[in-house]
Amino acid sequence: MAGIVVVFDFDKTIIDSDSDNWVVDELGASDFFNQLLPTMPWNSVMDRMMKELHTQGKTKDDIQEVLKRAPIHPRVVPAIKTAHSLGCDLRIVSDANLFYIETILVHLGIRDCFSEINTNPGYVNEEGRLRILPFHDFQSSSHGCNLCPPNMCKGMIIERIQASLGKERKKTMIYLGDGSGDFCPSLKLKDEDYVMPRKNFPVWDLICQNRALVRAKIHEWNDGEELESILLKLIETISLQEGRAKSAQLLLVDCKMETIPMAAHETLPQALPVTQ
Repeated sequence: MAGIVVVFDFDKTIIDSDSDNWVVDELGASDFFNQLLPTMPWNSVMDRMMKELHTQGKTKDDIQEVLKRAPIHPRVVPAIKTAHSLGCDLRIVSDANLFYIETILVHLGIRDCFSEINTNPGYVNEEGRLRILPFHDFQSSSHGCNLCPPNMCKGMIIERIQASLGKERKKTMIYLGDGSGDFCPSLKLKDEDYVMPRKNFPVWDLICQNRALVRAKIHEWNDGEELESILLKLIETISLQEGRAKSAQLLLVDCKMETIPMAAHETLPQALPVTQ
């Protein structure tokens, strides 16, 4: 529906794995990755890993072939296609990177379902090496959120999306995620919004511990099958509510526009005189 914005996390929400770990493991670079991880932020580690893989002779095509094998529940793609066909505005907010996400979405045939992808830049440079840069340049300044990693505050992205929707058009947002980084955006949602945390994942634990801070309605899910059924049910519920609200508004307008029938304005007959 035109009044529904659905925002997806990517790793362990759309796909059923962490794309960074998937690439590193599949290309046999786990040991070097584990050595680097304690020394720098995750986002910087991944950029350094791409340099190492390039040195080993791994190409962007090798990385793409690995990404195309990333596990995904069979009901997730149909859920996305159905939500898009119903007119929902679908967006992604992810701490993965653009190269990974677009490779997988194109492979799955659902890239055109999304109007916007907010993620870390990922591109192949002139040397043929994949570069992964931070969404927020934390080397020059901090985004100031202590709930989020230094390279990305998803809550700030949600606030920007909310502002871009405009006050004149009421929109309902549904946010789906799994990780601790999805807690901050959950706090930005309004009373009329919905949050779908993946059950028994970090964001679910944080929401359970801080339920009073979350204004949105909470609908947890376990796997792709539940993601599909719950998401489509919410879309149906919101659509029905929108329909009833529009009908009530039209009825109110009709009542205001209704005129008194002309017969009511006709001159009443004069009273007959009383004979003395």
